[in-house]
Amino acid sequence: MIAENTRRADSRQAFQQLKTRLHRRMVDAIDMSKAGQLSEDQLRDQLRALATHLCSMDAVKLDPADREVMVREIMDEIYGYGPLEPLMNDPEVTDILVNGAGTVFVEKGGLLQKTDIRFADDEHLISLIQKLVGRAGRRIDEVSPMVDCKLPDGSRLNAVIPPLALRGPTLSIRRFTRKALLFEDMVQLGSLAPEMAEFLAMAVRGRLNMIISGGTGAGKTTMLNCVSRFVPPTERVITIEQTAELQLQQPDVVSMEWRPANVEGRGEITQRDLLKNSLRMRPDRIIVGECRGGEVLDMLQAMNTGHDGSMSTVHANDTRDALDRLELMVALGGVELPTMIARQYIASAVHILVHITRLSTGERKVTRISELCGCRDGAYTIEDIFVYRMSGIDANNRAIGAFYATGYEPVALSRMASVGHQVPRDLFVPRELGPAADDFSVR
Repeated sequence: MIAENTRRADSRQAFQQLKTRLHRRMVDAIDMSKAGQLSEDQLRDQLRALATHLCSMDAVKLDPADREVMVREIMDEIYGYGPLEPLMNDPEVTDILVNGAGTVFVEKGGLLQKTDIRFADDEHLISLIQKLVGRAGRRIDEVSPMVDCKLPDGSRLNAVIPPLALRGPTLSIRRFTRKALLFEDMVQLGSLAPEMAEFLAMAVRGRLNMIISGGTGAGKTTMLNCVSRFVPPTERVITIEQTAELQLQQPDVVSMEWRPANVEGRGEITQRDLLKNSLRMRPDRIIVGECRGGEVLDMLQAMNTGHDGSMSTVHANDTRDALDRLELMVALGGVELPTMIARQYIASAVHILVHITRLSTGERKVTRISELCGCRDGAYTIEDIFVYRMSGIDANNRAIGAFYATGYEPVALSRMASVGHQVPRDLFVPRELGPAADDFSVR
């Protein structure tokens, strides 16, 4: 079995090396003066005809079945993502991770899988990276060997090349999903219980400030997209992100994205700059895609000064850790606040904490929805409203567990009632929460 896998890997790499040689021959054969006079479709047709001719030559020694594959992959090298093209077209792939020319992993269903995709060599991989980075208006070379940018389809790309990458060029692509996942989809997938979805929808309508926490790839932005769906259409919403991923459907939405520094180190517009400016744009709510630094101080100020219903996400291992991260980021804001004052400020701004976890099985679960009730004697008072308890893994590598209502009735219910949103008390009766009906929809 190992010998067979090795043979297939060597064959695949030899195929890539042949493709690289044919691609270079095509570049040498193209008359750029004439190519500039052709339309995009005409140029594409001529390139395909040239690739077909080269692949049919006796010296190439390709059988008819491989010729079509070779032509397609050569065109992918010119117009697409090279060997990564089939992965970029697979809707189930959420992450593509390239560790050098011979190792490509993907994430599907929350789990990493190794693929049989290979590049011809490190030079081939670097060439693809430079092409993709160039499309985003950035550059990567030995002087600037690390880059983070957005691809035309919205996916996020991060690349590191030698001399920083010791084992060859490294490429990571976080896929952008055009189809927004709805709360109903998350409930059917078992990411949260129907009652939890109902409460979060009511909390958004009731203008409660919300922080969503979780690890990398846990689904924080997906959750933020889901809850933002329930912002009333009469409100003006401003979104601020490092990489635009939110897909709000309200009529009055202003979306802003930070701008990195140019090659000379100038022109950077940070999330904090955008957040400060957004306060002058008459927002009803502000949604920050992810708080990473000093901008959290301005976010908390907005939450405390009339922009109720604002939301953001933060990297954290649990809800209490999320509050510690907020404290740290307040300190990064350049304002020296005593710990007790900083905690009181956070406690007065944030109402609801939602924590999402990616389990070892690859499933994503909302493991905790909590209320931040305040800060007493320098310590946060946090009460869990809903929790998920995992008890094991079944034979199909699926999590065994259940969602529960703890029986705690949030203090914020009175705040929601004051703006006209009554929440049924039976939602919080202590019990195990059942699965969703097939026709479930969030009211």
